[in-house]
Amino acid sequence: MATAGAPRRFCRCACFCSENLYVARYGLHVRFRGEQQLRRDYGPILRSRGCVSPKDFQQLLEELEQEVERRQRLGQESAARKALIASSYHPARPEIYNSLQDVALAPEFLATAEYSTLPGADLQGLLQRLETVSEEKRIYRLPVFTAPFCQALLEELEHFERSDMPKGRPNTMNNYGMLLYELGLDAPLVTPLRERFLQPLMALLYPDCGGGWIDSHRAFVVKYAPGQDRELGCHYDNAELTINISLGKAFTGGALYFGGLFQAPSALAKPLEVEHVVSQGILHRGGQLHGARPLVTGERWNLVIWLRASAVRNRLCPMCCRKPDLVDDEGFGDGFTREEPTTVDVCALT
Repeated sequence: MATAGAPRRFCRCACFCSENLYVARYGLHVRFRGEQQLRRDYGPILRSRGCVSPKDFQQLLEELEQEVERRQRLGQESAARKALIASSYHPARPEIYNSLQDVALAPEFLATAEYSTLPGADLQGLLQRLETVSEEKRIYRLPVFTAPFCQALLEELEHFERSDMPKGRPNTMNNYGMLLYELGLDAPLVTPLRERFLQPLMALLYPDCGGGWIDSHRAFVVKYAPGQDRELGCHYDNAELTINISLGKAFTGGALYFGGLFQAPSALAKPLEVEHVVSQGILHRGGQLHGARPLVTGERWNLVIWLRASAVRNRLCPMCCRKPDLVDDEGFGDGFTREEPTTVDVCALT
């Protein structure tokens, strides 16, 4: 058992460098361990999606090898970017980096989170305070930030985007955006949002998904714009739970679509489309298949927070569906720990 109060060291699963490599051109996630394995496992589907010539396959092979190398360097390079930004970057809106204050949060969000902490709070009472987007898929929506805070955060993000500071990709699928860990917003903004507000709310909404045991996160901003990313292929998140908050700006298109859980057959037979509402967050299970329809006009910025419970993922990595092969990582890593949290009865999650 870990010593109470000792610093937690978070890890990633070694599968990060070989599983779920996204090939946008062919709309496919692949496992990659070498050329022969790739031909054997994915040859027919790749040919059906346009990878037909030796040149096509060689280009794909080089892209996958480069992505594996990028992922292997990711932790160290991310820490180096964070250190450089902390020492050299001058924010446009320095107040954003102060500890999260209630004034930044929508009154409805504050009231809902407060209800979640009451001794007599239950699911039915909570659902009266949320918009149920889909009862079947357990997708919900509620206001999170105030409009002035969204505007201030956007101004800061755009200022950082225009700066000469190094920028890491927000995730393995999006090319445009930024990691809040690198920008220095994890500790003042995302951690208190998770610990004070999201954790009690998720404990009522998703007790069977580890909602009561969330102990880390990965937070990033994604940007969609003409000439940049405009849509996102179908995928599921490396998270037990997700909140996706629309920050702005003015845009049309870009709706989210949801299928079933990734383990289910015919999971995208009847996708559900959900429009973004600026300042509001969409809550869903990480394993829910989803994607984003093409942006039509304008720019769309979203803050996405992957919420992770080590008590759940320490037993089964959601990306390779095996017991995780742990590798030390920077920050919260991918939410795995080498020891179970001291206060969690994992039997209660089964």
